Amino acid sequence: MIASFLRVALCSLLTAGIHTSAVAADPPQRVISLGGSVTEIVYELGKGHALVATDMSSVHPAQATALPQVGYYRNLSLEGLVSMQPDLILASEQAGPPDILQRIRSLGIALETVDDNGTLTGLYSRIRQIAAALKVPEQGDALAETIRTDIEQAIADARTSRSQDEPVSAIMLLKRTAQAQAAGAGSTADALLALAGLENVMGRQQGYKPVSAEALAALQPELIITTTSSLDALGGKQALLSDPGIRLTPAAKHEQILILDDMLILGLGPRTARAIRTLAQARDRAMAARPDPQDAAQPRNQN
Repeated sequence: MIASFLRVALCSLLTAGIHTSAVAADPPQRVISLGGSVTEIVYELGKGHALVATDMSSVHPAQATALPQVGYYRNLSLEGLVSMQPDLILASEQAGPPDILQRIRSLGIALETVDDNGTLTGLYSRIRQIAAALKVPEQGDALAETIRTDIEQAIADARTSRSQDEPVSAIMLLKRTAQAQAAGAGSTADALLALAGLENVMGRQQGYKPVSAEALAALQPELIITTTSSLDALGGKQALLSDPGIRLTPAAKHEQILILDDMLILGLGPRTARAIRTLAQARDRAMAARPDPQDAAQPRNQN
């Protein structure tokens, strides 16, 4: 049945291809975006109306969540993509599996993979690549420069407001499996924490690693950051605070919990400056919540 479906799809694409040379320069009309940051950039470029489908990571803006989804961008199916009859697929370079992308191309569907390497340079390049694929390169240049300026200002503001005291320790928790995982070095979350002047207590670990209750209690983060979907999986904020490991941390004791939407902390996109500012503000609140050392040094009354 699948083979029959693909044969029909291929025939349709070949028939449509008769007119390809005449319209090659026209902007694409049926676009699928794969990757939350890719989708956000499409909307920022004013081309959201061309989207016919996205993937499960595309949670912003709200309009994107109303579109059909073709699965998760790292685990795609051929049938779901072809069924939307796209004339362009914009995919993060982390999209896959590779054999599915190769088969898409073999069907004659335009597929553009864009930079997604977790760096600011990659973000600016990604914006321009997406704009070029959508036939609006000038808008891409303008958007990339606007976002670059905003991010640089956010970084400068975070540095200016940073106290010279001991840095605030933080951890970013992600709940996707039975055990929570924490963001280590090499992750986008780790990069954002550093830009906001936070010390990642998992910075010596690489990537995302499971973290036990004992480890959380020993790490003693002053600020806990998590995502909205992770909080839902954990059962809400009170469930998070009552976790055996978390409740022994300074973050839980002083209620320094920051909840961000997934793509704001897990990916670099048009809202990166906002993420840096939000993290810097949370850093300052956590610093203000520290107990006064003089109070801790005061001897207790003995009766």
